[in-house]
Amino acid sequence: MIRALAGLALFISATAYGESPAAAHFEVASVRPSALDQSAVSSGLKTGHGRLTATNVTLSRCIMGAFAVGPNQISGGPPWLDSARYDIVAKADQPVDDDAALMAMLQTLLTERFRLAVHRETRMIEAFLLEVAKDGPRFERAGEMESTTSNGRGLIDAKATTMDHFAQVLSRQMDLPVVNRTALPGRFNLKLEWTPESRGPAKPGTDDAGADTGISLFTAIRQQLGLRLRAKKTPIEVVVIDHAEKPSEN
Repeated sequence: MIRALAGLALFISATAYGESPAAAHFEVASVRPSALDQSAVSSGLKTGHGRLTATNVTLSRCIMGAFAVGPNQISGGPPWLDSARYDIVAKADQPVDDDAALMAMLQTLLTERFRLAVHRETRMIEAFLLEVAKDGPRFERAGEMESTTSNGRGLIDAKATTMDHFAQVLSRQMDLPVVNRTALPGRFNLKLEWTPESRGPAKPGTDDAGADTGISLFTAIRQQLGLRLRAKKTPIEVVVIDHAEKPSEN
């Protein structure tokens, strides 16, 4: 059994599932069930200038963005966590380009509209450590530009991203969480392409064993970025869902 090493409660209230009157919030927000075809339309979150637009997203995807965790760092939740899809449009009372500030507002929105209540736990679990390879790194530092990330099937194209954020994006492509251990400060431009079917190793002590034809993510990250992924049990912060409800349409 996985042992909880530490816990930190978030959004706890005896009367209203974690609402906090001092929490950052959007001035206006709309949350509606998505009418889009999941198989035909991509989904995701876009932010900028005090606005957040989420298209065809699950509550799980919103939690990943709001709390900066990967899919393997979410525990518990209702049966519809990864199936019910929503369109969200929200606007702050002023232009905000700080993504962390917008994600804090998204946390409040999820608390208010989905009645989301969570707490954090640190668990000792298997994860991938993102490290600099012997001949790396192989990407450039970013100048003054807007931070953007395109994350699709077999492709991550990031501009002005930190290594912490890159590790978070990688986590969404992996069977295990990814933790940044590169010790590289600042922001970078990088592009990673691989064959999605070639997943490569999933356990410690292996390299590209089990990969299908094409280039695996593990090989691509070494050859293209001069980084590597190493599996190891490590303390990982997990978001545990205590309560959630489907929102009423507005």
